[in-house]
Amino acid sequence: MLNLLETPSTLTIVWFALVAVLWIGYFFLEGFDYGVAMLLPILGKKEKDRRVIVNTIGPLWDGNEVWLLTAGGAMFAAFPGWYATLFSGLYLPLLLVLVGLILRGVAFEYRSKHPDTRYRAMLDWFAIIGSFLPSLVFGVGFANFVIGLANDGLLWNGSFWGLFGPFALLGGVMLVVLFLVHGAAFIALKTKGEIHERAEGFATKVGWAAAALVALFVICQNVFWPATSEFGDFTVLAWVCAILSILAIVAAPVMSGKGRDGWAFIATGLSIVTLFAGIFLKMYGNLGFAQDESVPVLDRLNMITAASSETTLTIMAWAAVIFVPIVIGYQSWSYWVFSRRISTKNIPDEVEPAA
Repeated sequence: MLNLLETPSTLTIVWFALVAVLWIGYFFLEGFDYGVAMLLPILGKKEKDRRVIVNTIGPLWDGNEVWLLTAGGAMFAAFPGWYATLFSGLYLPLLLVLVGLILRGVAFEYRSKHPDTRYRAMLDWFAIIGSFLPSLVFGVGFANFVIGLANDGLLWNGSFWGLFGPFALLGGVMLVVLFLVHGAAFIALKTKGEIHERAEGFATKVGWAAAALVALFVICQNVFWPATSEFGDFTVLAWVCAILSILAIVAAPVMSGKGRDGWAFIATGLSIVTLFAGIFLKMYGNLGFAQDESVPVLDRLNMITAASSETTLTIMAWAAVIFVPIVIGYQSWSYWVFSRRISTKNIPDEVEPAA
């Protein structure tokens, strides 16, 4: 058992929970962004189709990415030891994420600047690759957090290729497929006509593959790496999250097959939320690093040794109380403004420039 000096403070626990919420919000929102972009060659048979697909997330994608910046900023300020270890030791995987985000940004910002089909096809592939890379890397990364990253006390000492074990690869594939179904549910919710029907069909069929992968992942997670340690026993809660995640993703293709697009999207989103809630329950205390319990707690990398001072956490807490509701309110308003469905009928024909 931990003694009083080795117990996380209340503010440390609060900020770990807030970091978890920010990451979960990012995966819920950016997850359908990634899925929509990866579906461009599958659902976008013609140029107008692809323009509709891109337009479903056009006003939203950059706002969704703010959640990643906020999650990273919160980690940097609240847990500098955690941030420093991840962003230095795991530099190459995070570089792949950064490359993907750059490609996505270039694709969405410049796609409409030139009518040439080859130019747009190239940028479409930028968006596809730029969405696939982060999805895969985050899936592999969080699977490794479940296992526990190797470390020598305060620093990660694993190898890049050592990150790609069987369970980690399962996590990468699972997250890519889950985001594809989440994206298809969003497209079905935001469109009408032929694209809407294709998206519903994809979500219905591929949703069962996502359900199988999610079930395999969460069962392996809770059987082989249960959420229990000297920092707390969250085994029951982790299993509850696992069961909810499975039930939600099973419900998604059922709802899509019945044409209930809103419920299908809620189901895929709930599956993502509960999936990552279970992962963060496993990460509580150890922050995703393997722990040698024979070593004193204060000599290891965990949420106690990685946390900022109480003064820093207090100032940040007041800032969060003020600004987080404003950000959520503004983003909710943005979604409301752009809530109408669109189709190819809303896309004007290309006008050739005058000679």
